[in-house]
Amino acid sequence: MRIDAAKYENTELNRLIRESADEKLELENVLGHRYIGAGLSGKEILINGTPGNALGAYLNGSKIIVHGNAQDAIGDTMNDGAIIVHGNCGDTTGYAMRSGEIYVEKNAGYRVGIHMKSYKELYPIIVIGGKVGDFLGEYQAGGIIIVLGIGAEGCPVGSFCGTGMHGGEMFIRSETAPAGLPVQVCCTEATDEEKQSIRRYIERYVKHFGNDTDELLKSRFWKLTPNSASPYKQLYVNN
Repeated sequence: MRIDAAKYENTELNRLIRESADEKLELENVLGHRYIGAGLSGKEILINGTPGNALGAYLNGSKIIVHGNAQDAIGDTMNDGAIIVHGNCGDTTGYAMRSGEIYVEKNAGYRVGIHMKSYKELYPIIVIGGKVGDFLGEYQAGGIIIVLGIGAEGCPVGSFCGTGMHGGEMFIRSETAPAGLPVQVCCTEATDEEKQSIRRYIERYVKHFGNDTDELLKSRFWKLTPNSASPYKQLYVNN
């Protein structure tokens, strides 16, 4: 089913998506439409244009592919599924996401992965191909964030990386380690074994957008994990 989004406001467009009997939908002329795919299960949506805030919020098993940029809060509290952006995205990508995967070809804004968490078999993944803004992984409680820094000059993360981090892992592809890390974060150069542990996610990125997995993994990566002595860790139960 193909839908011309220019004919509809947010509410009507999302109603059409939910009520469609088709499992695959293609949206044309998307421009700032919010909440596309919110809470959706069992569908695949191809978007041509620039979706607005909260794309795939509470996504529950659907797949969303964007040919264009995306705005803020994609994958907000996402529970399952995949969001693939052939472009850039805005702030708070993956806010509080609980599972599923987000792949962004180019750059992302501030607070990527803020409050993302994992529980038992639920394990979220975010892969950013370019660079990210400040507060990457703020209060991260689980899952994996990977920043590949493709085309970026210097370290591809902004300031205050990992502030309040108390779970999960981050992998940053860079010749130099992130500067000014808070005391809650431990930073070590990733071993070959640790880099191989994220190969599957880099392979998926390459499948979506191109590049060479082996060449990317030959680069230096930095692994960021919570400091076991962090004052935040004692506030949370171990999964």
